[in-house]
Amino acid sequence: MTELRPRRSVLYMPGANERALEKAKTLPADALILDLEDAVAPDAKEAARERVCAAVSSYGAKEVTIRVNGLDTEWHDADLRAAAAAGPAAVVVPKVNSAAEVHNIERALELGGAPEHTKIWAMVETPIAMLHAEEIAAASERLTVLVMGTNDLAKELHAEFVPGRGPLLGGLSLCLLAARATGKVILDGVYNDVKDAAGFEAECLQGRQYGFDGKTLIHPSQVEPCNRIFAPSEEEIDRSRRIIAAFEEASAEGRGVVTVDGRMIENLHVENARRVLALAEAIGAQ
Repeated sequence: MTELRPRRSVLYMPGANERALEKAKTLPADALILDLEDAVAPDAKEAARERVCAAVSSYGAKEVTIRVNGLDTEWHDADLRAAAAAGPAAVVVPKVNSAAEVHNIERALELGGAPEHTKIWAMVETPIAMLHAEEIAAASERLTVLVMGTNDLAKELHAEFVPGRGPLLGGLSLCLLAARATGKVILDGVYNDVKDAAGFEAECLQGRQYGFDGKTLIHPSQVEPCNRIFAPSEEEIDRSRRIIAAFEEASAEGRGVVTVDGRMIENLHVENARRVLALAEAIGAQ
């Protein structure tokens, strides 16, 4: 089973903004991405790199990652070296398009002395990445998470942003299949309109229904609804307990047919119920 560390809400924080990095310590996001890429102007890249790498160890038990600049930029190599030395929970790499690029990232982290706990989170955000998602996900055991880059994907598809994300669903589905086939975690992309609470919640619900483990966020106001939607409800927890109890009782009595609430229960339902309870326990332990 894929590691059930809660990653319901994964919040981008601008690496150039010292106040924002400090505020992040008080936010209930499951994980943070300290960003050296889009949120940082070119003339602030080096200062942001130093600030972020120094801050990584100041967040306690929270999962903290660093997003480096892309492989085709002048800052990428220095970002990777600095991140390897800082030892965050993971390095988030934009626009990963192939298994070969994953191998190069892995070698760079090893050469930089990155500790074993520093994983790779690969952002998949181009048509070629969608078509090679399984190869990317399977390229390294150090790669543990796929992160959807839906803004860049929409741009490259010449697609419009519409409710329900119809133009993007093919790519989202391909990456979900790749993640589940290779035992990786997968995070949904960001929602751009921070003032549209109803639209954001609808997209969180869609992401959960599709099977995403959580969602990347761009504003602290998005954390609470995201945590709520991607967590098991009390009703789900109660039903999961009853499914497991009924199945174990039937097995002890040698009965092959089990029903809960009038529905037949099989092994797959029991496995899912156990996953729900494990996730609820992990959330409660934070």
